[in-house]
Formats: sequence, C-alpha cells, structure tokens
Amino acid sequence: MNGNRLSERLRESIEEEIATGKLLPGTRLDEVELATRFGVSRTPIREALRLLLGEGLVETRPQRGAVVAQATPQRLIEMFEVMAELEGMCARLAARRLSDVEMAAIEAAHDACRGSAAARDADAYFYANERFHYAIYAASHNTFLFEQASALQRKLRPYRRLQLRVRNRPQRSFEEHQAIVDALREGDAEKAVQAIRSHVVVQGERFADLIASLSQMTASTAANDAPAESAPSA
Repeated sequence: MNGNRLSERLRESIEEEIATGKLLPGTRLDEVELATRFGVSRTPIREALRLLLGEGLVETRPQRGAVVAQATPQRLIEMFEVMAELEGMCARLAARRLSDVEMAAIEAAHDACRGSAAARDADAYFYANERFHYAIYAASHNTFLFEQASALQRKLRPYRRLQLRVRNRPQRSFEEHQAIVDALREGDAEKAVQAIRSHVVVQGERFADLIASLSQMTASTAANDAPAESAPSA
C-alpha cells in the first residue's frame, strides 16, 4: 500500500473512532500511541492527523499537540443551524429531482432505521441514519451541495451520535424521518424542507439534552487524561 493510501485509510479509521466515541472530543492524539496501535510508523499517522486537521475534526493546542476537536455549545448551535439549511436545500432539490431508484434507496435506509429503533440499538441506528441522510444528499443531483453537506456531516458525526444516546431519541428520529419520506414521495418540496429542518436543528429540550450529554462526555475525557497518582512511598 502506498503512503497516500495508507494515510487515507488511517484517517478513516481515526475518524470512525471519533464518530463512535472511542476517541472523545478533547482527547489527546499521541502519534507514538496511534502508530503502535495501528502497527505503522509515525509518518502516515502524522499525515492522517494533518488530513483530519484540515477537516476540522482535529485541532492543535499548546503543550498538548493534536487533540480531537471540541466544539463549544454556541458553536454546535451554529453548526446544526447550517446543517439544517444545507439539508433543507438537499430535500428541496430531491423532492423535484429524485428518481424511483433514489426514492427506493431512501425508503430502504428508512426501513433500516425502523428496525434499529425498534431494537433500541442506537449504534445500528446511527449508521442507518447516516445512509438515510446521504441518500437524500445524493438525490439532490447537486454535486457541490453533496460535498458541502457531507463535509459538515462528518464534523457533526460525534454529536449526532451523542444525540442518539438520549432516551427514546432513535424512535422519535424515525418518526421525523417518516414525515420527510412522505413529503419526498409526494414531491412536496416545501413540506420536505420544513420536515428535515425541524429534524436536524437543535433547540429547546433537544439542546438541553445535548448539553447534558456533552457535560458527561467532557468529564469522562478529563478523567481519562488526568495523570495517574503516584503510589505512596513505603
């Protein structure tokens, strides 16, 4: 495997660990530890971290080096507001442009969400939910919009997953998906826009739930990063 492909594979692996919570926001990314864990030299790890830095998933801090990016509550609100507008644009265009095959792909992802929500499997729902949203991006038939929505989606993955940890959120999310699917099937662009905006934007109780989850996550990160206490001398 050449260096570029290896760095890209490592980027994907680290990104997945960030998205699934194995690497929490604020966690220090030690090149030596990552190189040892993935069985590679530090060079491709350094390049993978550089790629993640460019995506906004990793940031650098004084005395700590590379860490998993951690958004403030205000920054999260702003990001979800923009995500809601981008997805609204995707839904509007998809309602006008999607093919029967693309509608079937959206419905198949929706059915996968149904099964995961019924099983109360938040992890499986996370991936089915991603397929659902990406299918709508693709159905917009606007490559630039697809790229922009996908880029912000990647930055928000850890937080969207965190939202799904809130009690009964997958079932409510699925019900919100149903309104989106119905609007797309009817070709009602404005109804699709409103349904997906209200599904994505974080406000009210959903904002409070997300902040509570973030507080727990921050406390966990701080505990993991705290230096071990020295054993008392005899």
